[in-house]
Amino acid sequence: MDGFSKINQLDDDEYYYSEEGYIVFTEKYLLKRGYCCQNGCKHCPYGFKKNEGRITQDKKMKTTSMLDFKTQIQQGIPNELPSKKEVDKTISHAPKRKEILTAEEKKLALKNALRYFEAKHHPILAKEFAEELEKYGRIYMYRFRPDYKMYARPIDEYPGKSIQAKSIMLMIQNNLDPAVAQHPHELITYGGNGAVFQNWAQYLLTMQYLSEMTDEQTLVMYSGHPMGLFPSHKEAPRVVVTNGMMIPNYSKPDDWEKFNALGVTQYGQMTAGSYMYIGPQGIVHGTTITVLNGCRKIDDKGTAGKLFVTAGLGGMSGAQPKAGNIAGVISVTAEVNPAATFKRHEQGWVDEVISDLDKLCERVQQAKANKEVVSIAYDGNVVDVWEKFDEAGIYIDLGSDQTSLHNPWAGGYYPVGLSYEESNKMMANNPELFKQKVQESLIRQTNAINRHTNKGTYFFDYGNAFLLEASRAGADIMAENGINFKYPSYVQDIMGPMCFDYGFGPFRWVCTSGKPEDLKITDDIACEVLEEMIKTSPNEIKQQMQDNITWIKGAQENKLVVGSQARILYADAEGRIKIAEAFNKAVASGKLSAPINLGRDHHDVSGTDSPYRETSNIYDGSAFTADMAIHNVIGDSFRGATWVSIHNGGGVGWGEVINGGFGLTLDGSADADRRLKSMLFWDVNNGIARRSWARNSEAIFAIKREMERTPGLKVTLPNLVDDEVMNGSSFF
Repeated sequence: MDGFSKINQLDDDEYYYSEEGYIVFTEKYLLKRGYCCQNGCKHCPYGFKKNEGRITQDKKMKTTSMLDFKTQIQQGIPNELPSKKEVDKTISHAPKRKEILTAEEKKLALKNALRYFEAKHHPILAKEFAEELEKYGRIYMYRFRPDYKMYARPIDEYPGKSIQAKSIMLMIQNNLDPAVAQHPHELITYGGNGAVFQNWAQYLLTMQYLSEMTDEQTLVMYSGHPMGLFPSHKEAPRVVVTNGMMIPNYSKPDDWEKFNALGVTQYGQMTAGSYMYIGPQGIVHGTTITVLNGCRKIDDKGTAGKLFVTAGLGGMSGAQPKAGNIAGVISVTAEVNPAATFKRHEQGWVDEVISDLDKLCERVQQAKANKEVVSIAYDGNVVDVWEKFDEAGIYIDLGSDQTSLHNPWAGGYYPVGLSYEESNKMMANNPELFKQKVQESLIRQTNAINRHTNKGTYFFDYGNAFLLEASRAGADIMAENGINFKYPSYVQDIMGPMCFDYGFGPFRWVCTSGKPEDLKITDDIACEVLEEMIKTSPNEIKQQMQDNITWIKGAQENKLVVGSQARILYADAEGRIKIAEAFNKAVASGKLSAPINLGRDHHDVSGTDSPYRETSNIYDGSAFTADMAIHNVIGDSFRGATWVSIHNGGGVGWGEVINGGFGLTLDGSADADRRLKSMLFWDVNNGIARRSWARNSEAIFAIKREMERTPGLKVTLPNLVDDEVMNGSSFF
């Protein structure tokens, strides 16, 4: 490029002509360029001493921080190495992963990591990355973690040519916000291993691509790795994400450890890897609905004075105590990681923290006597709580386990009898012994739970694989037939028949303005839509409608926002479309000051195939198939989604589930209106149709109602077989 062509592409304040007629670059341009050319530029911001031939250290340290946010995003992976970073001990970090690679495989992992960088940097980075691999079991590339604050900025603060791309950048940064993420510097959002990216180079490159993208390109993401921008068209998704799409025979837990350590795949954990996590709020809502309906299954006396015991404050982002308070119960949530416990207490998500079991018993008895609504975090192991409450004769009305047991050997569950620190050392240095301790602990926990259920406790598996892993440990958890579990999954008993089969699931949205006042407007809009709909709703879904009206009315009061200005509620296809349509009109009119991002969780009608959770109430044998999730993503992609994702793994673990997710940006346009009507309709009704074919009566009702409402929808319905035909047969 000749000098004149180059100058024509610069802003006026990036250069000037000297008295001699030479082009002189200003500090702004040199910072934007992002490196020192070592030619002794007049306005060099990097402290280059020409007579000494070096950059002074104090200036070199400031190179990256001196760049403004937009410039840093556009820069991507810097040409010059940023300063090496010390580990920040004030935040939670992922535990060291188990030693699983051979010497040759470690070399391969290094080569895989170094391919992001120019050869001139390889000698320094090879040594550094080898140290990370040995110390942490993964290569995170800490050096390249940005210096700027990580949070969901207002959409207009992001550089770029595409509103849709900017909206995705906002979501990515929200997932990595330290207030939101479980292990932010390891790029893990929640669940112990739910990652947005494998390393910081992937983050930098992805953000750069998004800042360059037009509405006629699609960014292809392979398990955190940005494969590149490809020409597409305006109707195509802007981003297509896959996470952990392994050949089936290579989808066991140790396969994740190995191939993740090699840097070729990751556990995306759906809303983490789909860029659609909104902090604890989603789990709060799911837990609230579950606790409310769990109490209804016990009796019709309401929730006051009922005790709910569970565990996993860290992996569940502090959701359970907030849900317990909203539902109106006494809740005790155990957590072994003090950092997680006290973080949620400081954020106001739990009322009290107690570290002594005797004091815990006294406090719970007092709360029961007074029928208080209070949330208590126990700073310790949940097994001790179950056993102590049994000894003390404290009656538990409702019990569950919400530890991240989809990840049992790498920090998802901590065995009783070991401290948090002892467990972290053992899982890295003696993984077989750690596995033994976990299974022994699960047996003890199950035995204690069984003693409580014999007294009348209603216990359910929230779906984080407690029942599955307890059965694998040899615990007394199986039903008399030896096939089913003693206790139901919450989907089997509650969410499946009451919500999913009718099309109700976790519809969520994010206000890209970052303004609380915009969120308030969306709350009001959603409430107005639901209140109008309930007037003509059939009796079968009135309770679901009312629960969500109550939820959305109390949303502001309960201070549910962590990170982005976001909300969640359970809605069916009709509700989701009507609410989204109203949002889009509000953006178009200026009532909302910026676009809205729509999405959902994996606890939903259609996007997830998981025999131990989302599809656990499918009884025709197809609970172990994954056609629904795959069809969901494919269908969403050509019906208008802004981004789509498909994942091996979610709440119940690697190899146990396939999750499909989406995001949709509402920018107030007619295109967005058309897209939302087509895509949201499919996203829900695909699942209802599958559930109907499985002979679920609630889903048959829902899909018949939808066919009456929607011309062009024609679904294959099952013919039901009279049990007497089968019972009286001599076929077998």
